[in-house]
Amino acid sequence: MNAQVVLEKIEKIENLPTIPSILRKILGIIEDPKVSLQKISDFVASDPTLTARILKMVNSPVYGFPGRISSVSHAMVILGLNAVKGLLIGVSVFEVMKKNMVGLWEHSLSSAIYARIIATRKNLSSPEEISVAALLHDIGKVILLIAFKEDYEKIIQSVMAKEGFLHELEKEYFGITHAEVGGFVAKKWNFPLKLTEPIMNHHRPQLSKNFELETAIVHFSNILSLSRGIGYSGDIFVNPVNVSVWNVLDFKYEDIKDIFREAEDPITSSQEIFASDE
Repeated sequence: MNAQVVLEKIEKIENLPTIPSILRKILGIIEDPKVSLQKISDFVASDPTLTARILKMVNSPVYGFPGRISSVSHAMVILGLNAVKGLLIGVSVFEVMKKNMVGLWEHSLSSAIYARIIATRKNLSSPEEISVAALLHDIGKVILLIAFKEDYEKIIQSVMAKEGFLHELEKEYFGITHAEVGGFVAKKWNFPLKLTEPIMNHHRPQLSKNFELETAIVHFSNILSLSRGIGYSGDIFVNPVNVSVWNVLDFKYEDIKDIFREAEDPITSSQEIFASDE
């Protein structure tokens, strides 16, 4: 198999019979480059299940607004269009993650929490957006599972047999990694470069040209989650931190200890909140 074949199938992913109906509907909305917050708000409000999931997410410790957001329209105003589009994708693939790759949702949630904490420490103006990028950093795995389930499960088995890191084996088999697939679909969904670049380059942050800091944060958040052993990302070993990221983030040992401490309660609380959906 090669990357072109993979991307051609993913380009038409809305037509695959295995794609969840809610995700199909959401993609129909967010792929419109002129979509407005009002249109998204109306769409979410028309679906009680989706409304509940969005409100549960924005009021969870992942975003630091516990109990303050009572309506979808309020969430839209506070988070903005890009973060809301990302959240819609996140909550709509929740079931796919739970069913096909147990532990990926927990890994994604914890990565999002680490990213928000680090982005806040680095005084970024929109830590919620970077948190969404971290929440979606492994979206390519979900897409590959939907489009090539049997093939992808074989790759995961190879990882379990300690034959390499998941993204390396993906490259060998598909000619493309989940990170690159994630970047491809993020562009297709009209996500801004601030979200697309960290998703696409979270295993190769040195390739980031426009959002070096944001990409470094998502890369590092993923590794913190792996090292903490939260959920399951498909890998059984912790990826090494890219040298460029140490230079960009400029963290000392004490900084990292503080980040771990600060994330502990939000991660535990989030796991309890979302466990009720299992």
